[in-house]
Amino acid sequence: MLGPSTAPDRVAPPVPVAALPPLQSKRLLDQLRERIRFLHYSRRTEDAYVHWCRAYIRFHKLQHPKDLGGDAVEAFLSWLADERRVASSTHRQALSALLFLYGKVLGVNLPWMQEIGRPRSQRRIPVVLTREELGRVFALLQGEHALLAQLLYGTGLRITEALQLRVKDLDFAHRALIVRQGKGGKDRVLMLPEALQAQLKVQLQCSHVLWSSDQAAGTSGVEMPDALERKYPRAGASWAWFWVFPQDHHSVDPRSGVVRRHHLYDQTFQRAFKRAVQRAGIHKPATPHTLRHSFATHLLQDGYDIRTVQDLLGHSDVSTTMIYTHVLKVGGGAVRSPMDTMAARSAGVSLEAYRNSQEAVIRD
Repeated sequence: MLGPSTAPDRVAPPVPVAALPPLQSKRLLDQLRERIRFLHYSRRTEDAYVHWCRAYIRFHKLQHPKDLGGDAVEAFLSWLADERRVASSTHRQALSALLFLYGKVLGVNLPWMQEIGRPRSQRRIPVVLTREELGRVFALLQGEHALLAQLLYGTGLRITEALQLRVKDLDFAHRALIVRQGKGGKDRVLMLPEALQAQLKVQLQCSHVLWSSDQAAGTSGVEMPDALERKYPRAGASWAWFWVFPQDHHSVDPRSGVVRRHHLYDQTFQRAFKRAVQRAGIHKPATPHTLRHSFATHLLQDGYDIRTVQDLLGHSDVSTTMIYTHVLKVGGGAVRSPMDTMAARSAGVSLEAYRNSQEAVIRD
């Protein structure tokens, strides 16, 4: 099964191999994990890189990568593109994983990597739900799933950013929500929707019940980012660092082996959202990320400028945000089809009146 097609969500600056400490692990994939954790790459990036390096080794009949060269890498990438027909983003992710393996783990000079073709990325028009469609979906979700969906739409958060929210990240006094170490390791401040404040306070009350039970049972605190757990060993057990959307049971931390409470799993919400979209009779390929697309598109429709939307989404380059203007230029009604103009003239009404009459027919 292919791994996730998203690009790594944290990119560390290049570090010369000579500046890296000697590896302590004996097995290659454990060495890969060790190096990724030393460079503070995210859990998602670690899982993706391990997946692709394991697939590369299996593709070459369990040969050690140090015994393989550029031809072997190119053969694997060609197989992904030609046989598995993976998306260009998945192809680039696999290449990044192998570059990391050879450069940061094996310490192999890679002049031949420059000759390997990179797939050309294709910008896709985002899927956007109308406000009416969003209302139907929200009505079919329950409890924390309903709140989470409305929060994603109301703030433009990525699903991982929402699930990793801590109690201290909600500032009701200033109606602000703080995103810590979002994609690219960046922080940003978002508006806290007034319509969700009461529901969020109820959610915090439910979370506090779980936190109190963990305190009474002496369970280890929640996971802390980077070295904060060593610097502030008791902070992970504090209410301020507890999850806004905690899981209802404990699990084993795959990195430390410690039993603790994790935040809500993204797969759980994704399944609930998919069911709600289907039950709402919506035939668009909508996912939780569609809520972020809808947030950006609706802000632009409401007249907010592209730079404001860029900052709220956390995009480094405005060209990434510009993709949403394509929906507005045509699908949003900025350009009128000549067929509509002709039909309006035939009916002897203005184009706007003709459009309103057609919308009334559709509603009926």
